[in-house]
Amino acid sequence: MSFDPTMALAPEAFRRRERWAARVAVAAARVLARRPPKSIAAILTTLSRRARPAGFEQASRARAVVTGTSLACASPQGCLARSIATALLCRMGGTWPTWCAGVRTLPPFGAHAWVTAEGREVGEPTPPGYHRVLLQVPPAREKDGPT
Repeated sequence: MSFDPTMALAPEAFRRRERWAARVAVAAARVLARRPPKSIAAILTTLSRRARPAGFEQASRARAVVTGTSLACASPQGCLARSIATALLCRMGGTWPTWCAGVRTLPPFGAHAWVTAEGREVGEPTPPGYHRVLLQVPPAREKDGPT
């Protein structure tokens, strides 16, 4: 039996307010995830305005709450909704991580979405450089627009 680190914390480990905020973020993320990538980036760019950059610990906590609240976001195929929900949950706290979408650099080809904070990928079990960023939405103070 394998161990899934995204489910390491039981939902009871989070405050009720965090769980409700995560449910709202996951619901919004599932709606946003159905849109084209450029549209997602444009919406997230608007939402990231006036937010402070998220710290690594805060982004990790947000990701843990999202994956502990939603089995769909905890699954390996839930990366897009998980990354959007994590960014939205951080935004509810007044901060914003860098939201990224890209591809694996090694075969087999595959798209992936994730968040970074303080220059590190948050909660990703892959080595640095494994993903290539094609689209990102960094905190407002670090950007002029979506890349």
